[in-house]
Amino acid sequence: MQNPAQDTRETYRERLSPSLWMLVVIALAGPMVALVFAPVAADAAAIAGAGVSLLLVVLAVVLAPVVRVRGGVLHAGRAHIDVRWLGEPEGFTGQDAHDRRTRDIARDGWHLIRGGIDGLVVVPVIDPADPVSSWSISTRTPDRLRAAILTARAGR
Repeated sequence: MQNPAQDTRETYRERLSPSLWMLVVIALAGPMVALVFAPVAADAAAIAGAGVSLLLVVLAVVLAPVVRVRGGVLHAGRAHIDVRWLGEPEGFTGQDAHDRRTRDIARDGWHLIRGGIDGLVVVPVIDPADPVSSWSISTRTPDRLRAAILTARAGR
């Protein structure tokens, strides 16, 4: 007897965490906190500053949205859509990705765009009942995300 369970393997996963320079900027809040508390107690100020820096950097990474393809479903942050409702994905980098995020952006589309991440994948939605025309998703590896979507669509 065949196993009727759906394949739930994850074929693609990427956390859209902030870039290194952004993490450095976030961590600079710690020294600012330390300066505020330095007149009260220098040792406590240093500890508080280090704690604030560490906490903010960890939160920035942990709370970053995740893009994944699992079990025939594309997840982008908290949103998800079955791949059977997706058309042919297109990957963009460089100036093409910049144009797609700015002047050529789909105004009736759904977007998960993160600064500091150059690549972009645009996937048309072919569900006639869906008011969204496409999904635009930031990714550091547009070719891999595109391939994962195509693989999941072929498996359906």
